[in-house]
Amino acid sequence: QVQLVESGGGLVQAGGSLRLSCAGSGDTFNNYAIGWFRQAPGKEREFVAAIGWTGTNPDYAGAVKGRFTISRDNAKNTVYLQMNSLQPEDTAVYYCSAGYLMTPRASAYRYWGQGTQVTVSL
Repeated sequence: QVQLVESGGGLVQAGGSLRLSCAGSGDTFNNYAIGWFRQAPGKEREFVAAIGWTGTNPDYAGAVKGRFTISRDNAKNTVYLQMNSLQPEDTAVYYCSAGYLMTPRASAYRYWGQGTQVTVSL
C-alpha cells in the first residue's frame, strides 16, 4: 500500500512556472514508477510524464515535452514535476500515481493521489 499526496498547485499567469510535488509513504515508495496525469473539466484524464524507480529515461507527453521536467528524490520519497512556460491549456487537476511499470497508460498505475489544481490565466 502506498499513499500519495500532491502539493504545489495554484494560480499562475501564462508563461509562469510551478513545481508540483508528490510525497509518498507506506510501502517502499522507491520501488515504484511514478506517473503524473492531468484532467481538465469535461476532458478525460491524460498522461503528462512518468519516471522509473531509478530516475533515468523519463517519458513525457508531446504537449509538455521541453516545458515540464519530472524528477525524483528517493531519499525524500518525493517526485517532482517542474512546469515551465505554462499555458492556459495546462489548466487541470494534476494527479500523481504509483505503479510497477513506467507507462503512459493510467490503468497500469495502482495508487493515486487526490490531485492538486493548477490554473493558468492569460
